[in-house]
Amino acid sequence: MTTAAAWRADPYTVALRTGRGPLFLRRPDGWLLPLEVERWCADPDVADRTVLDRCRGPVLDIGCGPGRLVAALARLGRPTLGVDVSPVAVARTVGSGGSALCRSVFDRLPREGRWGTALLIDGNIGIGGDPRALLARVAELVATDGLLIAEAAPVDVDERTDVRVAGHDGTLGPPFPWARVGVRALLAHASATGWSRAVAWTSAGRSFVCLSRDGARVTLGTSNVRRHGGLLHRHGPCSRNDETPCLPFGVAQTARRLPHCPS
Repeated sequence: MTTAAAWRADPYTVALRTGRGPLFLRRPDGWLLPLEVERWCADPDVADRTVLDRCRGPVLDIGCGPGRLVAALARLGRPTLGVDVSPVAVARTVGSGGSALCRSVFDRLPREGRWGTALLIDGNIGIGGDPRALLARVAELVATDGLLIAEAAPVDVDERTDVRVAGHDGTLGPPFPWARVGVRALLAHASATGWSRAVAWTSAGRSFVCLSRDGARVTLGTSNVRRHGGLLHRHGPCSRNDETPCLPFGVAQTARRLPHCPS
């Protein structure tokens, strides 16, 4: 079954309608990945706000779910569109004051090639089970100087498998392809699809990467950015969010992490 059809089926639909889990992605071997339905249906948290602060220009939220980020950006007056294959997710987004379309990212979308920022948050780098195909598609959607902000798995992983959405009562949706990638794997896939610059950070136990292409300027808050041999460094006062200089694309070495800030 396609990813789109799977996300339109119960028990995902039931969870979004109620705003409550528990809900999981279930691999064929029985391993369960918890899905944070309550967080998705709440207001943006501290980690989400690190993403919102980095958005620029019109924003496309791919796999927007119930639309917390779309609605938050709309309240800030930023042109934003969510896309999701779930009609219930789109309805919740619109009901919260955002704009959304019930489409796949691989369908024809408005403003192709002109979005300032695209978002792949809450594991949506896994859409379609092929991160490189997804990253290549996003490169078609954003402007030449546009950004992609993606959330990576908080562990070092690079896997593609079929999964099912599983409810707390054991109800299973149909199988569909999905992927999980950590920061290192995400950077490798990005390099292969034309993304040439990256900045990574963590917040509240979640991992994010901001990708751009040559000619794009990446801003990290109010601090300066230095580039050293292909690495982007945060320079200036440290914040609570751990900024990570990423691997230069095409270079196999261990990335050095900037020191953590005191709590």
